[in-house]
Amino acid sequence: MDQFRGLFAKLDKNKNGLISMSELENEMKKHGILFVDRKVQSIIDSYDKNKDGLLDYQEFLNYMMDRERKWKIHFHDLDKNNCGVIDQEDIICLFKELGVVISKANAKSIIQMMDKDSSMTVDWAEFLHYVILNPVDSIGELVSSWKHSLVFDVGESRAMPIEFPEGASGFGAWRTFVLAAGLADAVSRTVTAPIDRLKTQLQVHGSKAFSQGFQEIRAGGLRSMWQGNAVNVLKGTPQSTLQCLIYAQMKVCTQNSAQETLTVQQRFGLGCVSGAAAHAAFYPLEVLKVRLNLQQAVTYHGVWACARSIYRHESLSSFYRGFKPSVLCMIPYAGVECAVHQSIINWAKGDPAYNSDSQLFFFSFVAFASGQITSYPLAVIRTQQQAQAFSSDSRPASGMLDGLVGTYERRGVRGFYNGMGASFVRAFPCALINYTLTRKFEELVSSI
Repeated sequence: MDQFRGLFAKLDKNKNGLISMSELENEMKKHGILFVDRKVQSIIDSYDKNKDGLLDYQEFLNYMMDRERKWKIHFHDLDKNNCGVIDQEDIICLFKELGVVISKANAKSIIQMMDKDSSMTVDWAEFLHYVILNPVDSIGELVSSWKHSLVFDVGESRAMPIEFPEGASGFGAWRTFVLAAGLADAVSRTVTAPIDRLKTQLQVHGSKAFSQGFQEIRAGGLRSMWQGNAVNVLKGTPQSTLQCLIYAQMKVCTQNSAQETLTVQQRFGLGCVSGAAAHAAFYPLEVLKVRLNLQQAVTYHGVWACARSIYRHESLSSFYRGFKPSVLCMIPYAGVECAVHQSIINWAKGDPAYNSDSQLFFFSFVAFASGQITSYPLAVIRTQQQAQAFSSDSRPASGMLDGLVGTYERRGVRGFYNGMGASFVRAFPCALINYTLTRKFEELVSSI
C-alpha cells in the first residue's frame, strides 16, 4: 500500500487530496505514453464513482489494485528466466514471439521507459508503476504502445516505421502492420484525392488549374475530382512497404554491432537509396495517376484503358517519362525527411516537455516540409514531363535542364512551387488519418 500511497501523492501536484485529469495526463506524458487524453478519460469514466471528474485516493486505489491483479501474471510471463526482473533479452524474446526482430537499442529504449533506478532492468514495482500509467489491457496492446512510442507516422501519405523492425516474419507483426497501414493509407488517399488532383493540375497548368477544375466539375460532376485515385491507392502501400523493407535490410548491413543508433549521415543515405529504389519500381503507376488526374471529361475509361492508350499511341518509354527529375527529387526528399524526422524525434523523446502527441505530430510535419521544400522544383518538372503528349498547357521541354529553364521563363521562381500549398494542406489530414486509423486497424487485424 505504501507504493500506491506514494504514487498518489506524486500525482497530486497541488496536494488537495484529488487527482485531476491534467495531473494524470502530465505524468503519462513524462513516461512517453501516447494517446493520453483518451486513456485518462477512460480511467475517469470507469473509476470516478461520484462523477466529479476527479479521483480521490480510494477511487485511484481501486484502479491501481485492479491493475495489479491483471498484470501480475503477465509480468511473470515476460520474465522468461524467472529472475524477478525484465531485461533487454526478455523484450527481444517477446518481440521475436510476435514475428519481429528488434535491435538491442530498441529493446533498451523500451526498458528505459519503465526503469526508474537506471539498473537497465525492470522489477515488479517499476512494471506496475508503468502499467498503471499506461492502461493497456493485454500484452498485444502493450507491445503496440511500445511500437507507437518508438515510431511516429511521417510523410505526406504514408505511415511507415523507418527505424522499427530490422527484420520480420511475413506472418507476424509485419503482416499486421502492412495490412493496417495499407487500409489507413487507402482511406487517407481517398479522402484527400481532390486536393492531390488540384496539386497535380497546379504543377502543370499554374493558376489556370482552378478555372479548369470548375469546368470539369460541371462536366463530370464531383466524381471527377477522384480521377486517378484508384491507381494512387494501388501504388501507395506497396511502395511504402518496399521502401521500409529496403531501409530495414540496409540498416542491418550498415549499423555496427556496437552502434546503438544510426548517424544522421547514415539515415540520409539509407533514406535516399530506399526511397529511390521503391519509387523506381512503382514509377509507371505514378505516370498513370498523373495522366488520369489531368484527363478531360473521361478521356480514359479506367486505369487499364489509360495504360493501353499510352502503350499504343506513345511507347513503353512513356511509362518512365520524367523519371530522371523524379529520382533526383526523391533522393533529397526521402533523405532529408528520414534524417530530419529521426533526429528530431530522437531528441524530442528524450525530453518529456516535447513528447506530447500534438508536438510529435508537429515535428513529423516539419520533417515532411523539409523534404518537400528541398525537392519540390524537381517534382514540378517531373509532373510536367509525365504530362507530355497529353496536356498542351504543360509545354514540356526535352530535358530536365530545359524544363527548369522553360518553367522559369514562363512563370518565374513561383512556377517551381506551384501546388506546394495544396501539398501542405493535404499533408495534415493525410497524416492524421494514417496516425489514427493505423493503430485501430492494427488492433482489428490482430484480433482476426
